[in-house]
Amino acid sequence: MREIEIHDYARQLLEAHGARAIAEAARNAIELEAKGEFELAKDWRHIEDAMKLMRGPHQS
Repeated sequence: MREIEIHDYARQLLEAHGARAIAEAARNAIELEAKGEFELAKDWRHIEDAMKLMRGPHQS
């Protein structure tokens, strides 16, 4: 996946599902890694990271 596609998809997921989209992306990556689909898992990890950046730092 290209960088622009990852960020677009990450933005759409965050808008649609909020913070739970980050957990879902992590779950998808774990499942794909377990199946040996490492390239797809890498994309999901990248999407997860992009969403974390978009969300910003935790506030206390």
